[in-house]
Amino acid sequence: MAEKMSTNFTPETVRVMLADDHELVRDGIRARLAKTSMLEVVGEATNGREAVEKADALRPDVILMDVSMPVMNGLEAATEIRKRQPEANILVLSIYDNPEYVRGVVQAGAKGYILKDISAQEMITAITSVARGGYYFSSAIGPTLVGGPPVQVNDPYGLTDRERQVLSRIAKGQPNKEVAKNLGISVRTVESHRLNLREKVGNKNAAQLYKIAQELGLLD
Repeated sequence: MAEKMSTNFTPETVRVMLADDHELVRDGIRARLAKTSMLEVVGEATNGREAVEKADALRPDVILMDVSMPVMNGLEAATEIRKRQPEANILVLSIYDNPEYVRGVVQAGAKGYILKDISAQEMITAITSVARGGYYFSSAIGPTLVGGPPVQVNDPYGLTDRERQVLSRIAKGQPNKEVAKNLGISVRTVESHRLNLREKVGNKNAAQLYKIAQELGLLD
């Protein structure tokens, strides 16, 4: 499989590696990503073992990887890549919203999980969010993450579960009274959580808070 290597990367360019055993799928993703100058496909893999090897060689900013692949599946590949590169940003792309798949790849170190039927713009948003060190999950994945045993998805801010809940609602523009009502807590408690959030994430404006909540997979 020939690799597409760019000779004119800019600091803003996100280098993406694709891993999927279906050529048609890779062609479609490549065409989507070509619509923005922010992203550059630097390599492709057709199975999990090849994904591990090429991730080692290319060191891409984001690895966009399918779950179901021959030789080594996406879960196994993600685990091996993270062993070799703890800083690797892996974004899983799949047709399955099976809770076991989602939880498995997250526990393996993936930074996000998106479904293949998402729009081109959402795919681009997911890739750029993960490239910046955030997380991204398709909206349909949300219930999967909150149902059953908890999955530990670390964030760079060290937020508590309650702070994440408050941040999610603040990012959606809910006032303190509405947040308090939805969470079953007092307005004073909401205000206290907001102060803690400001200390942890910085004094961000509404747009910046929205981006942080999105990167952490807190938006529906």
